[in-house]
Order: sequence, then C-alpha cells, then structure tokens
Amino acid sequence: MRVKLTVAYDGTAYHGWQVQPNGITIEEVLNKELTEFFEQDIKVLGASRTDSGVHSLGNVAIFDVDSCMEPTRISYALNTRLPKDIVVVDSCKVDDDWHPHFVDSLKTYKYRILNTTFEDPIRRLYTYHYHYDLDIEAMLRAAKYFEGTHDFRSFCSVKAQVNTFTRTLKEVSVNRQDDEIVVKCTGDGFLYNMVRIIVGTLIKVGEGNIKPEEIEGIIEAKDRACAGPTAPPCGLTLVKIDYI
Repeated sequence: MRVKLTVAYDGTAYHGWQVQPNGITIEEVLNKELTEFFEQDIKVLGASRTDSGVHSLGNVAIFDVDSCMEPTRISYALNTRLPKDIVVVDSCKVDDDWHPHFVDSLKTYKYRILNTTFEDPIRRLYTYHYHYDLDIEAMLRAAKYFEGTHDFRSFCSVKAQVNTFTRTLKEVSVNRQDDEIVVKCTGDGFLYNMVRIIVGTLIKVGEGNIKPEEIEGIIEAKDRACAGPTAPPCGLTLVKIDYI
C-alpha cells in the first residue's frame, strides 16, 4: 500500500530534507526508522525539499510498504521512534498511483523577522533578527507585485536546475504581529531559495533601498543580481501543502 505522511520538524539540526553525503537529513531519519520498524527497505519521497535549517509544520511524504497495519496508526508508531524535533502529525492510505509531485497543490510558507533592538534567545532558531526599523507599508505594496504568474528567475538561486522558472503566487502578504514581521507566500510551487530571496528583497524595500514599484522591473529583468540578498533559513517555515 502507499502511505502519505504529514511531517512537522525543527530543521535546525538537519541539512535539509533530501538525503545527502555531508550531513543528516529529515528524509534519512524517516527512511531509517521506517525501514527498521517494517523490516523492509523503505524510501520516502517528499513533496518539498526544504533547505538546511528550514522548518516545517506540514511537509508531505509518501512511501510504499507491504503491511496490514492500519495506516492511521503508523504515525503513532513512528513518533515513538523519531527524535523530538521530527513529528508525523498524520498518516493515511492513498491510491497506489498518488504522487505529491503530480497533483495540483498550493504551498504556504511563512517567514518570521524579529524586528527588535536586541535578539531574543528563545526565538533565535525560528526568526531572523533584524534590528533596524522597516517600513511595513512599503513592504506590503512591494509584495503585491509578486502575486500572479511570472518568470521568477531573478528570485532563484543560480544553483537551481529546473525546466521552467515560471511560478504562480496566489498571495504574498506582509504583516506585523507584535514585534515580528511575518511574510506569507502561497503559490503553486517555489524555485530554489525563492521565498528567502523574496524576503531579502522586501527587507531592502523596508530599508528604503528599493522602491516598491521597482519590484516589477526586477522581475522583468530575469537576473538574480537585480534582486536582494537571500534571507537566512532560520526564519522560514513550510506551513502547509493543500492538494486541490
């Protein structure tokens, strides 16, 4: 049977989602624990390959297993084996041909900027501390230029290997919540480092170094050098993936 997992994790101690030779990853831990539990060689396939240090409240993964175990109970069994910074919040059976990469979906990310004079040690792993004042209204005006279907080449790491740079963003918003500025991005897909580059560019707008109306030209330039820096990974969380 094919099982779908919804996985939450603190990405601080991991080198991202995907298995790689230079450090432990979320995928590697799940593969190990599932293989040992079911006594079968199991490889999960994730919907989103989050980067090193990025967190998740709802990444999705699938795996195939020969078992009579009730799929909804797998999450309970797996959570007794997983480290405390990885939790399977749901498990269920899906059709044998269901694949997270080939189903229309919307992914929602949130980036948290701690906008205070001094860093908060409690939130240092989950926010990006930025102590200068930021113009929230200007950032919000700039954010609206990202919405819609665009070639986001200017907001993609040069390391990316993709067939197309075109993505559709349904919502890009900027809100202040007490001493945090939260940037929310919802879209049908994201390029490598795309959300973090959008945030880095919005911070430049908040500083007054980029005007909100200049975002349109940066998008049209299709040149990574025209956009702002890549914001650190610690502030980014994959909130959820909605299949539509």
